[in-house]
Amino acid sequence: MPRGSEENAAEAACRHLVAEDAGGRVVGCVIFRDDDGARGQLMQMAVAPELHGQGVGALLVRHLEAALVADGVREVILHARETAIGFYERLGYAVFDEPYVEVGIPHRNMRKVLSAKENFARHAALQQKWNGRSG
Repeated sequence: MPRGSEENAAEAACRHLVAEDAGGRVVGCVIFRDDDGARGQLMQMAVAPELHGQGVGALLVRHLEAALVADGVREVILHARETAIGFYERLGYAVFDEPYVEVGIPHRNMRKVLSAKENFARHAALQQKWNGRSG
C-alpha cells in the first residue's frame, strides 16, 4: 500500500477489500468510493511487488465488481496510471477523456459498465486460479 494512504480520512467511508496469502499476510488491497449508489470510483489499488502478474490484482477487482453488482452499482470509474491501462483494459475497462498528469504521473480516466453475468463467470475462474496457486 502506498505510504501515507492508510491515513486518508476520506477512506473511512470507502469500501476496502484485501487479499491474503495462505499464511494470512495481506498481499493486495483495493479501495472503492460509492458516489451515488449506481456509480463509484476505484480509488486505489496495490499488490505486493513479488506477486505482480499472478492474478491477485485481477481477483481483487473482480471480487469488488461482484460485490458492487450485488449492491446495485452499475458503473465504475478510475484514474489509471498509463502503465496500468493494459491491466484495466483486460478487465473490461475503457479509456475516456484526454491524458492528464496526476501527482506527477501520466494518467487516463477509465470506466466500465458492470454486467453481472460476465463478471461472475470471470470472478469464479480467477478465484479458482488463485486458490490453486496458494493452496
